[in-house]
Amino acid sequence: MKATGIVRRIDDLGRVVIPKEIRRTMRIREGDPLEIYTNSDGEVIFKKYSPINELSEGAVQAAEVISKLGNAPAVVFDNDHVVAVSGASKKEYSLRRLTPALEEIIRQRKSYEYTRGGEEAVYPVEGLKAHALAVAPIISNGDVSGAVAFVAEKENECATVKQALLAKTAALFLGKQIEE
Repeated sequence: MKATGIVRRIDDLGRVVIPKEIRRTMRIREGDPLEIYTNSDGEVIFKKYSPINELSEGAVQAAEVISKLGNAPAVVFDNDHVVAVSGASKKEYSLRRLTPALEEIIRQRKSYEYTRGGEEAVYPVEGLKAHALAVAPIISNGDVSGAVAFVAEKENECATVKQALLAKTAALFLGKQIEE
């Protein structure tokens, strides 16, 4: 664990303020759920809660199925990181962050399809040059929990109708799984 050197006091209602610099670095936004852990050393640990991580095996299976059916790599994201990938190097994608462009698509609760070469492509994973073919947000209980995406293997590759439909179907399925 890394010390920040920042000290905060607990107020009379038991609240503590997480400094803006830490919230920005860790991408913690107002309303984000945090899990609270304790350990035997007396440490209290806050961790961003991700309902998609609760379904990690289901997310892996969903990615595998749609990757095979859509003939392209499939990626499942929570609101911050890659959770599951199929059809591409797991090591290359593992725990990478979402790009601000993908975060904006998810925040707006919109689906996205790359339909023609030359239009501005969305690169969903930080540090990787594979553009998104189709993206669908995972929505559960009215909250956005992440996204399902197909990523291109070739430059200027466009989404198929089938890939767009599979991404939306997987996102709906995972959203329902979170609700149960």
